[in-house]
Amino acid sequence: MARRSRSSPTRRIGCGILLIGLAVAAFIAFRFVAGWSEDGPAAKDVSITVPEGATLSDAAVLLKQAGAVRSADAFLTRAKVFGGSTPIKAGEFVIPARASNKDILAILQGGKTLTRLITIPEGMPSILVHERLMANDQLTGDIKVPEEGSVLPDSYAFDKGEPRAAVLKRMQDAMTKLLAKLWAERAPDLVVKTPREAIILASIVEKETAVAKERPTVAGVYANRLRAGMMLQADPTIIYPITRGKPLGRRIRKSEIAAVNDYNTYAMTGLPKGPIANPGRLSIVAVLHPAQTKALYFVADGEGGHIFADTLQQHNENVRKWFEIRRARGEL
Repeated sequence: MARRSRSSPTRRIGCGILLIGLAVAAFIAFRFVAGWSEDGPAAKDVSITVPEGATLSDAAVLLKQAGAVRSADAFLTRAKVFGGSTPIKAGEFVIPARASNKDILAILQGGKTLTRLITIPEGMPSILVHERLMANDQLTGDIKVPEEGSVLPDSYAFDKGEPRAAVLKRMQDAMTKLLAKLWAERAPDLVVKTPREAIILASIVEKETAVAKERPTVAGVYANRLRAGMMLQADPTIIYPITRGKPLGRRIRKSEIAAVNDYNTYAMTGLPKGPIANPGRLSIVAVLHPAQTKALYFVADGEGGHIFADTLQQHNENVRKWFEIRRARGEL
């Protein structure tokens, strides 16, 4: 009778070890693949800043430090295997909560960086532009108060840690570029003869009305007064030398109306020596394309706009109505 062969204990142990090794390898391979697309460890959105010239290895370390990945080495290895050859971009990125390795690499390769904005409203004086830039703790470095009228009101993107001087330069370059373009397209026979005069008058128009559709008419009124040798009599020019454009916070005094200085258009004919704010695009356009009007006067209408008048008699009647409105409101 033939004998049945039996495996030796050593062989059985070897087979068992092999099977265990294969199982471990299969599990590791499974985890490696699954780890590419499974949820990440971040419980909330995090941001990282990838410097210019940073490598994928550098980014992996930053991601680990921010808590966006469990392991820098594992992320780096998976990214090299599954992520393709597209390079990562520099900038500040927002990594959403629970973002997978796959999603994170797509964000870094896509280059869609976090957009930070600083907004300069139309008519903001330069002293407040300076305060707004200095108050932003995402910017660095010091700046002086910019020249009045040199900043174009708008929203500007910036990077975390960017110098304030660089952001301010973009604002001023934008004004320089816009003014050159609009000046080249100006209407003929304007009362303003230089781009600087246009900015000065536009700053007054900006501060006199917040109603966009009125600005060409307000500009037309001031153009008529300048041609006639009349005083502009713009209240904001009284306030500017007192506060540099900040709100006065009280009524204007008679002594301030009569004050003689380089800005008060109640005590001088012609334009002030400089702008009283940073005018927006619409006010500049209004000055360079003023409405064709015979009006020489305007006063508030009580509803946020103004009533215009060709004659002093009409204007005085409009002023009387305005005072009646203010008395009814308890303002007088």
